[in-house]
Amino acid sequence: MSNSSTSMAHTLSFGSVRQSPPLSSNFALTHGLLDSAAEQLMVQKDFQAAFDTCERGLVSLLNAEQEDSRYGELKAALCIVGIQALAELNQWPGVLAWILQHYECPEKISAKIMQMCILLYTKVGEQAMMQEAGNVWLCCPSNGRLAGFGTVAELYLLHILVPLGHMTEARKLVFGEVGCIAFTEDQKQTALDIVENKENLSQEQPPSPNPNLSPVVVVAGLNTPQGAVIQKLEALLRLLNRGLSVASGGLFPLRRVFLAAVLLYMLFVRMDPAHPSSFPWISQTLQMLKQMWDAMFAPHYRARAQS
Repeated sequence: MSNSSTSMAHTLSFGSVRQSPPLSSNFALTHGLLDSAAEQLMVQKDFQAAFDTCERGLVSLLNAEQEDSRYGELKAALCIVGIQALAELNQWPGVLAWILQHYECPEKISAKIMQMCILLYTKVGEQAMMQEAGNVWLCCPSNGRLAGFGTVAELYLLHILVPLGHMTEARKLVFGEVGCIAFTEDQKQTALDIVENKENLSQEQPPSPNPNLSPVVVVAGLNTPQGAVIQKLEALLRLLNRGLSVASGGLFPLRRVFLAAVLLYMLFVRMDPAHPSSFPWISQTLQMLKQMWDAMFAPHYRARAQS
């Protein structure tokens, strides 16, 4: 594929820059830097170079005419590539500060960048870092006329307010001025249902006596078909243990029984030993197997010691 077609593909993928009217010298330079940054990010996988190129592109825009619509489009496109580069470099904590460095305040951030920041911080589990900036952006009257305002409001509600448990703020968002602009009546009802379901789930979950262990995890293995197999196998091992404790001879058949019990465990249970629900049963199994071992071989060792 030629460089020109690659450049066009990158430009379209970031949904930013129109090709007419003709670009001025400043915009042409910035457009070339945008293409280079996109290629470094997507093709060369050189994320630091892509970020540095975005920085140079943003500096080149300082002398451009900000009233030109291409200024905002190029700036947003460079920031989007820069955000992706920072995320790949695992420098996501500095993304919002970097964006504010170039947009000065949250109200001026473009809708696409605000959406991207919300999704990024949600993915890393740090939604709280976007709560204040998102609220300021949504409360700015001029942003209500932007095409992406409704999407930002939806992402802010579903990925920030609801997961963080801010149900009062969520209701105010839905039925307040922001909701009137961003949502239809059907969307408001859907949002309200989501908030109410979250509240109900929070009320139904009792506090766990051990804060490091969820009660759902503890009983999960007993409410499944695998849990029933485990219970039956426990009973079988207990029965075998009693039989081995009574038996005093026939070591070879007892070894067969012991081996069969272990194979049953491996073939039918196949539990994940790292899963918390496996810990109690594995502990009981090890204890019973130790008792079976003692019943099988302790008499032999005692006889040898006496002789």
